Amino acid sequence: MTVTSTSTSTSSTSAGRTVAAVALSTLVGAAAAGLATAAIALIARAAGASHDFRPLWPSSYLPLTVLGVLAGAIGWQIIRRRAARPASVLRWLVPAAVALSLIPDIAVGAAGTSPGVSWGAVSALMLMHLAVAAAAVTVYQRLMPVAASLNSHSARG
Repeated sequence: MTVTSTSTSTSSTSAGRTVAAVALSTLVGAAAAGLATAAIALIARAAGASHDFRPLWPSSYLPLTVLGVLAGAIGWQIIRRRAARPASVLRWLVPAAVALSLIPDIAVGAAGTSPGVSWGAVSALMLMHLAVAAAAVTVYQRLMPVAASLNSHSARG
């Protein structure tokens, strides 16, 4: 009985740490990414992007920034805990996810039907995706570090 309660206590403590790490990473990552995306939107507007282009409104991009950082933190934590070689998985998964996130932006630009759309505005959106990923990954690496595989350094020579 003591072993069971210790096991339950250990597992709930681990789960609590996991939730705390994801929550803190989301909070810090979203703050950093939110500042970066706001700066990009302001610069895009100053450079001539239309105020009619709603994706550059804070009410459009800030909730999506938080959602993206949260989804990234959850994914990072799952891979960190479950993958045999998490660093290797993240090395290809993060760029692939960012590349896929650019597809809707390209579609908006190609369709050209949104009010105020221009390739300059779409480029700002794409830059926002890169900024969010850079801010989030930097925070994840600091607050949810991934152990390097034992063979990763020897494989590179």
